[in-house]
Amino acid sequence: MTDFTFTAGSQPQPQSDADVLVRDGTDQSFMDDVIEPSKEVPVLVDFWAPWCGPCRQLGPAIENAVRKAGGKIRLVKINIDEHNQIAGRLQVKSIPAVYAFRNGQPVDGFMGALPESQIKDFIARLTGDGPDAEAIEALLKRAQECLDAGDIGGAAQDFATAAQTDPENPAAIAGLARCYMAGGELEQARAALAHVPEDKRSDAAVQGVETALALAEETADAGDPDDLEDSTRTDDPDACLRLARAYISRGALDAASEVLLGMIARDREWKNGAAKALLLRVFDAAGAASQTAKTGRRKLSSILFS
Repeated sequence: MTDFTFTAGSQPQPQSDADVLVRDGTDQSFMDDVIEPSKEVPVLVDFWAPWCGPCRQLGPAIENAVRKAGGKIRLVKINIDEHNQIAGRLQVKSIPAVYAFRNGQPVDGFMGALPESQIKDFIARLTGDGPDAEAIEALLKRAQECLDAGDIGGAAQDFATAAQTDPENPAAIAGLARCYMAGGELEQARAALAHVPEDKRSDAAVQGVETALALAEETADAGDPDDLEDSTRTDDPDACLRLARAYISRGALDAASEVLLGMIARDREWKNGAAKALLLRVFDAAGAASQTAKTGRRKLSSILFS
């Protein structure tokens, strides 16, 4: 971030135990309140104003989170109606705006009133305590449910939030890549996977997306599934295979599985078992623990052994 140089203002005033962690600041006391203390622990600066509704929502939540951190971080609140010099130098355009300072420099921040769980995760990153594993797990579960329900936007938002909270989380990155695939954006999906750390590339979620992406790239010329869906109402296996490939190209593995299962039920030996071979690759792409694979394998067994 931009390098900032701050000059000393008023001399430090004696601080009680109550106002060390959370205190009101001014432009004149910024060096004493923020810059110098940030050389020992991270210091958050909350730019706010009395007329700002989201500021009143954020204020108590962030104060509570800072106090719960047990001295690992401090908070300085600056009313921009009374003190706008520092806010101007930091180019604060809207409030609430929170900047995190470490070693005298701004290193991170956010704008708007975040939920308490995200504030906690933000502080945990700054203090080195890591992300809230329980919160991330809940985000990932909700994101997967959205993806399964076809809510790509909702899934992408939750996966992205999880990835921002824990940038090395393989499940979050893999989920975001699947969202790109669902929208037919294969290059973006591949770019997302590039953020997975080398030591986590063997994670099952990542491996599943790698397989799915390879399949999608192979089927990139399959066309739009919306233009081919009538194929399932015919007995033309070539048309059905084109539809399955089109679904695969969009990451719609559950839909592809259903089409291929229907093909196998009608003629399991068509083209030397081509439908079954592709179906097994779909299961690998979805992941062994996925509902697509579990349900699909049960249906396949029922067909093969009926």
